Amino acid sequence: MTTTETNTEYAAELPVRLEWARHAPEVYKAMIRLDSAARKGLDAKLYELVKIRASQLNHCAFCLDMHTKDALAAGESVERIIQLGAWEESRHFYTEKELAAIELTEAVTVLTDGFVPDEVYERAAKQFEEAELAQLIAAITVINAWNRFGVTCRMTPGHYTPGRHA
Repeated sequence: MTTTETNTEYAAELPVRLEWARHAPEVYKAMIRLDSAARKGLDAKLYELVKIRASQLNHCAFCLDMHTKDALAAGESVERIIQLGAWEESRHFYTEKELAAIELTEAVTVLTDGFVPDEVYERAAKQFEEAELAQLIAAITVINAWNRFGVTCRMTPGHYTPGRHA
């Protein structure tokens, strides 16, 4: 049990279901390589915003912990991270390029709602050169894969040190 100075008791951490990286090390190594390849050419802050937004949508607490800390370490503001969950009402916190990336992240992440709408893709295509857009789509795809590992295996948030997987 964790307590604070005021002796407040918090709920116990949920146990990890499976240490998948230990049991599938080649898959884990391949994911690390894929993640490194996907981030090439993307702005570090934009990359973390995309990872945070996808992780919010996928309810991946482990990835939210990791990418929020990495975003802060990359110089992202607390205010912009907090507003990310309500970005449509907080558009003025982000550039048009960031908004296009966030919107594309939502469309790719929530494919159960249908296809990526043409207008969403076109807004992103206007903000990113083709090579950068390809990297962005790769980054969105990779964080969604990481989220599925994190949520399914119930990876525990709160213990990540910024930059550990950068």
